[in-house]
This record gives sequence, structure tokens and C-alpha cells, in this order.
Amino acid sequence: MIDFDKRSVLLGARVAGKHEAIEQVAGLLASCGNIDPGYAQSMLRRESVANTFLGNGIAIPHGLPQDRALIRKTGIAVLQTPEGVAWNPGETVYLVVGIAASSDEHIPILTNLTHVLDDPEIADRLAVTRDPEEIVAALRGELALREKPAPALDLSGYDQSLVVTVAGEHGLHARPATFFVDVAKTYDADILVEYDGRAANGRSLASLLKLGVTTGRQIRLHAKGPQSQAALAALKNAVDAGLGEERGEPGAAPSSGSGHGFVPTTDAHAILGVAASPGLAIGPVKQHVHSRIIVEATAKDPQRELTALRQALVAAQENLHNLYEEVRARSGLQKAAIFHAHEAFLDDPELLAEVEAGIRQGKSAGFAWRQVIDSRVAALERHDDPVLAGRAMDLRDVGRRVLRHLAGVVHDDFVLPDTPVILVAEDLTPSDTAMLDPARILGFCTAAGGPTSHSAIIARSLGIPAMVGAGPALLAVADGVQAILDGDGGALYLDPGQEDLAAATQARRKMSDVRDEEHAARFQPALMRDGTRVEVVANIGKVNEAGQAVEAGAEGVGLMRTEFLFLGRETPPDEEEQFQSYKAMVEALAGLPIIIRTLDIGGDKAVPYLDLPHEDNPFLGERGIRLCLNRPELFLSQLRAVYRASAAGPVRIMFPMIATLEDLAAAKRLAEKARIEVGAAPVPIGIMVEVPSVALMAPEFAREVDFFSVGTNDLTQYVMAIDRLHPSLAAKADSLHPAILRLIRQVVDAAEAAGKWVGVCGGLAGEPLGAVILAGLGVRELSMVVPSIAAIKAKMRTIRMDDARALAKKALACRDVKDVRALPLP
Repeated sequence: MIDFDKRSVLLGARVAGKHEAIEQVAGLLASCGNIDPGYAQSMLRRESVANTFLGNGIAIPHGLPQDRALIRKTGIAVLQTPEGVAWNPGETVYLVVGIAASSDEHIPILTNLTHVLDDPEIADRLAVTRDPEEIVAALRGELALREKPAPALDLSGYDQSLVVTVAGEHGLHARPATFFVDVAKTYDADILVEYDGRAANGRSLASLLKLGVTTGRQIRLHAKGPQSQAALAALKNAVDAGLGEERGEPGAAPSSGSGHGFVPTTDAHAILGVAASPGLAIGPVKQHVHSRIIVEATAKDPQRELTALRQALVAAQENLHNLYEEVRARSGLQKAAIFHAHEAFLDDPELLAEVEAGIRQGKSAGFAWRQVIDSRVAALERHDDPVLAGRAMDLRDVGRRVLRHLAGVVHDDFVLPDTPVILVAEDLTPSDTAMLDPARILGFCTAAGGPTSHSAIIARSLGIPAMVGAGPALLAVADGVQAILDGDGGALYLDPGQEDLAAATQARRKMSDVRDEEHAARFQPALMRDGTRVEVVANIGKVNEAGQAVEAGAEGVGLMRTEFLFLGRETPPDEEEQFQSYKAMVEALAGLPIIIRTLDIGGDKAVPYLDLPHEDNPFLGERGIRLCLNRPELFLSQLRAVYRASAAGPVRIMFPMIATLEDLAAAKRLAEKARIEVGAAPVPIGIMVEVPSVALMAPEFAREVDFFSVGTNDLTQYVMAIDRLHPSLAAKADSLHPAILRLIRQVVDAAEAAGKWVGVCGGLAGEPLGAVILAGLGVRELSMVVPSIAAIKAKMRTIRMDDARALAKKALACRDVKDVRALPLP
């Protein structure tokens, strides 16, 4: 906290206008030794480029960044004007908080100001107080803000209601609340959820979480609108069915029994916590600290800030979507579901309305977003239920994700260390945990958190030993200290003796032998025992992932998503930028083939500069090849870049969302035009099999393409009529359903008859049962997320093609997906 006391407060000032108010507060700063007098002019010039009005009668004038040399030491001063001073049209200020910031030491003051802003009664009291210590206490965070009484429930118009009991192990936490919200949003009805004398918007995730509904408690649902009766019936069914929660997972803490048998025999110093993910880790400790994200408090142009907010939300949603897909493919639907819940926060109407209101009051998008998120996080952290309080980390994770896109310069990305370590942190967000690489993060310990946190769940799915809730003593451990982490017992042993190190090493070696064998053989081809080969390649979406794929044993890239170049920006990438990115990927593969999928964005991946209209059914709208054909110059620019990059290595082009032969013909015509314009040689051209019409007309399409790549995720949602991200239905959108397998078999038969080949680039290719069945169906290429490559190759080497065909035949004959999943692997 900076040095701030009553000497920096002037009460009862009378000023003629904003100009004089700024001069007086600058004089206070100068008299306290914070600034040179010339800094006052910088503060005045700042007002011409930014609005420093915060709201609730508070303004925070400060100088321009280029004048920081005039700041002697960071400080603040407060000018109270009980009669008020007109700041901007419609804005009256009673507290002028002048800021001289040479660093970020003043940030806590701004944080405390946001709490004052949330309580108009406190702001009104400070505007007229005769005690300067009261203002000092408020800005130091020492003034207790009165809890506001809950508003009386307004049930006018709500003509339907019913009572339900919330089951599940942890009540209405993030995932079941997301499930509830998604069901509510599918109906034309307003939903009010009543609990313990309070109410929440049933279509708002943040609002629901604030209720803090624990397991076994009753809630009353109220509805009004054209579909109110149907909405209540659907919500009752959803609640009765458990709101998408699997019994025993997620949230179940690991067993307390040890799976490795290691018990220390010496007196190594131990820090005890809560077991979160089983296993042993041995290595040096490395502390991880999140950096601060700094944003401007105010902005001059609210419309520009609203646009920036929308772009940041789109970029964050795309990040989360990709993370969801990666974790889902690697660890399953339930492990990935939290990231869908995170997406729901980004679409929360109450939260966004509050942020937009702050922006219209003159706050920057980043400041308004952080203010609202911090307020919601604080509300969640106050819950008595530890699981619900733990969900504050999820909201904080989402908040930081968006804030990184709103800040000018940010150094907040999770950076993996160069050498293997046991990571120690105050806490880890789910996003941090999902990015952990077991090759470099041997295990992790956190001072906060619990075994039911989503980070703990993801750690278990990755096989990373983890301990949580170890307390502040953990944060005092120095980097480099040798340690043994017992994830089963919830203990971190510091400076262990040689005897304990040897015993732990032996126990760990036994557990990791299988994994090590798979990793060591990752460069060997996926040759079945009878000599049949299946190509195992990677799905990637960034330039640096090409090299990672090769290192993981990939035999090429079966799907390179190009969307990363087009999202989170105000203008599309030009041809040269795209060419350099594609060329870098091709070169990183060192002669291995790469399939570059052309742009696949649309209603579900909004891009502001394309000015796409809102679509009620984005997955059925203008996306993929449809969008590209409607914007030929955008498409041609990408195609020219791809053809230019093909000179550096074996490139194949793949079109997404093809539904008709006419779509394919038009795309091929533009591809040929681009090829001729750059003078490139022809390359193989294939299509994604995502739309059922392509699978049903595979013989006709096979005559027009060089290969097929089945996108099982989208094909499944179109065949089953289930949004694959829908929390209440997504579990039923299983690509191992016999209907999907039979369509894939049709595509393979048509391709083989035409002398073409079929690959699969959906999530099904990355799971052992799916991979074996696909190989038995005749799929020649399996493309998957990088972490799955070594294990799938190892599995393929243990079977014969006859075994795979027999398994596929049984799967095709099954009546439902449960029967398929019950089939034993050969």
C-alpha cells in the first residue's frame, strides 16, 4: 500500500469547474512531494483524450504516460467537493481522487474504489463527511461496506412455478449451473430461481452461482412467457436427472490409499495438504506467480471500448472452445465440461450488461470487466460451501482470459519451465492446469484449492500427481529445493534423504514403465502385428505445434486449423502473413505431409470485421466453405498463401463444411484460379466429411476429390441432431454410435472403389477403442491431438488387422452406443 493519510485529503472544497478541481488536487499532490507542479498540466491534457469519471460521484484524474518523469513518488490525493462539480455532461463529481502513478502501487486504491462504487450509500457518505480519516479508511479498504438487504422478490407476471430438489454431490456449482442455464435458454421464457429468500436469473450463470445452492436443498422455479410451462417441465427433468453430473465424478476426491507404496523412512520436512491427484513426483520445486494485468481505468470513446469488449469475448470464447476440444479428446467429456461452463460466463447476460454499463459511464473495457469480475469473485468466495467458494477460481480464470485480450501489453501467459519441476503456486486456474505438460511438470502443489476443484480433476486426467490446500507455508519454499510429492497421501517432502529418494524413484519407475515404453517407441510406425500400417498424424492450430507434433511421433499433420490467424483481431490477415505462417509449419514438418483446412468460421465463431449477422442456428448457417464462397477475395487470399507455401513441402488442401457437389465445384474453381495466379504446382484436394449429405453421396464425391477426412465431432452432431457443446445432451453425441460408424463405413467403401483414401480427424481417432474400430472400418489415417499420438501408435502395434475388422463388424451390428462401448479391446 502506498503512503496515504489525511494530509492528502482536502474536505469541503468549492471549485468553479473541472479545470480548477484538477489544479487543486494536483496542488495537494505537489505539496505532499508526489509530483512536480508541472504535472498538473499533464493531468489536464489527459482529460482531452480520456474520461476519468468512474461513477457514483467519483473521478480519478491522472497524467499522461509520457509525463511520468514529473512524478517524484507514487501517491494519491483526494479533493472533496460537497456541492459537486460538473465533470462531463450529465456527470457530477463529489470526490476527486488525483493519482500520480510511477508504478502499479496505486492499484489497491483503485480496487477499493470499485467497492465504494458498488455501494452508493457509502459514496454519498464520503461526499459530505467531515472526517478525513473516513475517506482514508475507505481507500485503504478498512471501511466495512454494509451488506445490502436482499430486494423483495418481484413475482409479477410469473404465472408458473414448481419446487425441485438439487441433487449431486456439490449442489449447483459451475457445471450443473451451466447445464441449467443452457436448458433455460432454449425456451422463450423468463426463468426466476428462488432460494432462501433470494432470487436469480435462471438464464444467467453468474446469477445462479451467487445463490450458493448446496446439495439436497430445494429451489422454486418461476417462469413467464410463451413457453413457460414447457421450460419448467424441461428444467424439472434436468434437475431430477442430476444436471449432467456423473455419479462419483467429477468432484470425487481421490482415494486416500496409496497406489505406489512409498512411505518416507527419514525425517524429511513435510508440508501436508489434501491429496488431489495420485502418483509420485521427484524433482526441484519451482514457484509460479501470475503477473498483474494492467489496464487503463477510463476511456474517451465508449463505442470503441464496447467493440473491444466484443472482440475480446470472441477471442476468449475461441480459446476456450479449442481448449474444450483438446481436453475432451484427451480426457473425455466430463473433464472438459468446465471449459464449456467457462464459455457460459462469457455469454452471461447479467454480467455483460453490468460491464457495458460501466463502459458507458466512461470506464475502459478492461477496467469495467475487471471490476465486475472481481465483485462476482468476491461474492463467490464468501460462500460457506467450499465447492461453491472454489468456483471463484473458475470465474477468475475467465476474467483473466478476457483481460489479456483487453490489455495493451500483457505478460500473463502460462510459461512452462525448461526443465522438469514440481510446480508450486498459490492456486492454478483450470486453464493453467490444462496446459501442463507431464514431461516438464512432474507434479504440482497449491496453497489454496481443494480436491474437488476443476484443476484437480484435470490433473488426475493427465496423470500428474497433485496436492492442494497446503496453506501459506508452501509459498515460502525456495526454488530449486529437492522434493518428493506424494499425490496419494497429500504431502510434499522437502530435502529428502538418499534412502527416501531411492525408494520413491523405484516406486515411480514401476508406475511409469508403460508410459515410458510408449514414449520411447513414438517414432516407430503404427504397424499392426500382421504388417498393416495406419498413419497416425496430428491435429494442430498454431505454428509452434507443428514441431511439437513431430517430436510427439506424428507422421504428419492431418488437420491444420487456420482460424487462429483470423480471430481476435480487427482486420483479416493479408496473404503474406498467412504465407509466412503456413510456410513455417511446412518447414517444421521436414518433409512430412500437412493437410491445411481452409477457413472454418461462421456464426459460432464470430469475427467482427466480417460483419456476420446473428444466427439462431449458427452450426446450420453461414460457416466454413459457405462463408468463403460468399467472400471470394478473402478465400482467394488464403488459397494463394497455401499454394505458395506448398513449394516448401508436401501440402494438401481440405475444404470444410462441404454439403453439395456444387459447393465443391465452386471451391475447386477458386483454388485453381489461385494456383494459376501464383504459378504453383497442383496439390491433392480433399474435403471434410461433416455433413450427412456427403456421406450419403460419397460415391459421387469420391470421383471429385483426392481424399476424405471425417470430422466425427461435427458429423455426429448433424446426424444425431445434438449440439456437441450442449451440456445436457452432449453426452449423447457420442461418435461411437452405430449410426456414425455405418456412415463412415459407407464413405470408406466409396473411397476404396474410387481408389481414394479416408482419414478421421475428429476426437474419435484419439481414443483407443475408437482408433481400433476406425482401422477395422478401413480408415487409413488417424489424426488426433498431440498428447494422444504415442499411446494410439502403441495400441495399434499390439493388434492384427483381422482383430480390428472383427471388432468393427461387431460395432456395426450394435443397437446403441452403450453396446459399442462395452465391446472389449483385442
